[in-house]
Amino acid sequence: MPTIAAQISQQLAEDIISGVLPPGEKLEEPALAQRFQVSRTPVREALRLLDARGLIELVPRRGGVVINTSPEQLVDMLEALCELESLCCRIATQRMSAMQRRQLELLHEEAESVADKRDADAYLELNSRFHQLICQGTQNATLVAAVESLRERLAPFRAAQSGVERRFEVSHREHQKIVEAILAGQPEQAYLAMRSHTTRLTLNVMELIQAQRAGKAS
Repeated sequence: MPTIAAQISQQLAEDIISGVLPPGEKLEEPALAQRFQVSRTPVREALRLLDARGLIELVPRRGGVVINTSPEQLVDMLEALCELESLCCRIATQRMSAMQRRQLELLHEEAESVADKRDADAYLELNSRFHQLICQGTQNATLVAAVESLRERLAPFRAAQSGVERRFEVSHREHQKIVEAILAGQPEQAYLAMRSHTTRLTLNVMELIQAQRAGKAS
């Protein structure tokens, strides 16, 4: 289960993404502790998590201030993650062990069963493991670290994908093409399949975030 600090961090992240907490908004420890009915300790840790994600700037002994992440900065990060994950898919096709390939197959089969049951939470968890396994299949610690760092930085924004990923059939068909290319040892096809998949998600995330902000402004 998520820690109290993680739960507070996620709620604040959602408020920042949707515009409930606008750029420049001060996040003061006493007020947050009262809002969430907790001590200052988990609040302080939650603020550190938000700072690590680049959503706020910490103010010593006071709290934090919401950073203004411009659409241009967000596009830059999403584009970088899209390209890195596609590159990982190409390299993993050449380097994945037999065990990792079998794990990928089993994950994909399990995801199909979960999709048939319309279990959104379980599908999102399997989706995360699917992408993580492909990155690990590169056998390149530097690439894995770069992708994980970007995914962590973008985690609050990519939370908007939940609605997108509930389009089970579309996502699963895209995963099918990725799996087929990897198992067939076709690195370029794997790269293109992953790039098509992540590009769709990136565009949808941007559309959802822009719609949220437009709704808040109106």
